[in-house]
Amino acid sequence: MSLNTVNAYGKITVTDEAIALVAGHSTLECYGVVDLVARKAKDVAGELFNRPSKTRGVRVLTIGDRIHIDIDLLLKYGVSINAVAESVRRQVKYNVEKFTGMIVDAININVAGVRV
Repeated sequence: MSLNTVNAYGKITVTDEAIALVAGHSTLECYGVVDLVARKAKDVAGELFNRPSKTRGVRVLTIGDRIHIDIDLLLKYGVSINAVAESVRRQVKYNVEKFTGMIVDAININVAGVRV
């Protein structure tokens, strides 16, 4: 599914893959995040076919003009899980809303593990 909006200049369509790329890039910029991880068989199959690693653990669902994002990630050992998760949530929400002009309704962060 994709986001569609119409303004004075015409129709704008933003795909879920583009939103996932922005969310993944924003996540990897946050301190304490080591990598995104594939949790579903579909994501693992995507890795085999050279799917960009920045969208690997990101799932986007758009309902109307609302965006729901799920992020699976690995954290650095010794960081505060709560602090990193909140930092990721704020960074992703800001960048995706700025990119799309739509409202990010929910960001679910799943910590899959810790890497030393």
